[in-house]
Amino acid sequence: MSETGFVLDPRLQADTRPVASLALCEVLLMNDTRFPWLVLVPRRQGAVEICDLPASGQALLWDEASQASRALRAVAPFDKLNLGALGNIVRQLHVHVVGRREGDDAWPGPVWGSGPARPYGEDALEPLLARLRDELARVPR
Repeated sequence: MSETGFVLDPRLQADTRPVASLALCEVLLMNDTRFPWLVLVPRRQGAVEICDLPASGQALLWDEASQASRALRAVAPFDKLNLGALGNIVRQLHVHVVGRREGDDAWPGPVWGSGPARPYGEDALEPLLARLRDELARVPR
């Protein structure tokens, strides 16, 4: 992925699968079956914090996070939606959109550091990616 010098952080690249490209962000699926989990990464080289984006970019980021939230809810219902932009390990600006279910592997604590990921098998991954792409294409912008 390259746009104006944008390169996806190697850890994000290793831990996720590409879903779609929106106006500002790459939408990625965290490769962990335990949680319905998307990651949005603005294609802005050097952006670390949300305040590194201009006001219009900040608004677009949150609009795209809402789009991703609606798409995720349509394909993987959950009890609570968590949004986070931590960046303590991966400094590149990214926003987590995580659907939580009561009793999931990390409930009620955070998903980060809650044990090893359980990757999707190809038989489950491809249909999920297709459904997410379809939903993202349907979501009003």
